[in-house]
Amino acid sequence: MAKKKLTKEVYLKWYEDMLFWRKFEDMAAALYIQQKIRGFLHLYNGQEAVLAGALLAMEQGDKMITAYRNHVQPIGLGVDPRKIMAELMGKVDGTSRGKGGSMHMFSKEHHFYGGHGIVGGQIPLGAGLAFADKYKGDNNVTLCYMGDGAVRQGSFHETMNLAMLWNLPVIFIIENNGYAMGTSVARTANHTDIYKLGLGYEMPCKPVEGMDPKVVYEEMQEAIDRAKSGGGPTLLEIRTYRYKGHSMSDAQHYRTKDEVAEYQKIDPIITVKDVIEKKKWATEDDFAEIEQRVKDLVKECVDFADASPFPEAHELWEGIYVQEDYPFITE
Repeated sequence: MAKKKLTKEVYLKWYEDMLFWRKFEDMAAALYIQQKIRGFLHLYNGQEAVLAGALLAMEQGDKMITAYRNHVQPIGLGVDPRKIMAELMGKVDGTSRGKGGSMHMFSKEHHFYGGHGIVGGQIPLGAGLAFADKYKGDNNVTLCYMGDGAVRQGSFHETMNLAMLWNLPVIFIIENNGYAMGTSVARTANHTDIYKLGLGYEMPCKPVEGMDPKVVYEEMQEAIDRAKSGGGPTLLEIRTYRYKGHSMSDAQHYRTKDEVAEYQKIDPIITVKDVIEKKKWATEDDFAEIEQRVKDLVKECVDFADASPFPEAHELWEGIYVQEDYPFITE
């Protein structure tokens, strides 16, 4: 497909979307501290360009699957952010009626297939989604995301092999944010260019600058075009950075505040805003309006989630089996 023009509208949407994702995650962190969100919470702050660039390249019917840093991806694909916030808070109006929580977002309607808590567990499932498209003759592609730590799982290598053997329309995307859960690549492998793992399977592979949505879009579009034209899988190592810890319980002893500050100088939101300002696509008043819309929407999400009740006890037995009168459940 022809590349999309990176117009004023694209950049303004990138700016507003990424700003909203950032503020949504900031609010989630605040709610976690208030104990309104429990369990684990993995935030996407700093990695927004990876999603923004990919969404521009995707077409209707294309699928996305990822690990457990997964709050903003379904929002980008069209899921109501109020329902995402309600799910984070374990409320009945959430995307899974409060039973999935932070690590298990899902929306079949919007082609978002999780949200997986097992490290690397989503990788073979991503290939399976692509296999289904090929089997049915649908000209769609699956974007299968993983962290830099997940490539040490055997399932990664098994899936790479089968994806090439069956020539599947899938893009494997390593979101290399530097430290997996808390250990750098340099301390876990004898190589730091993770994308080169694709060479062992003769899979097209390359590194991608992950702090600029323009670069991500261009590389993603090339990989999607290859997949949809019958060229098979691609492995992209998108080099990004997370400003927050692996999760809210991460003390981050493995890096310095100065290191984080250096990456914040190339923040994707600032990068996009700089382009908009240089091209005079928006005034300060325009930016102020965007920021107010974002602030209002975040508040609306919290108000919606606060107003939603917790699931009642009978919900434990619902939405588990397709057969409604499954005989082995007793309340």
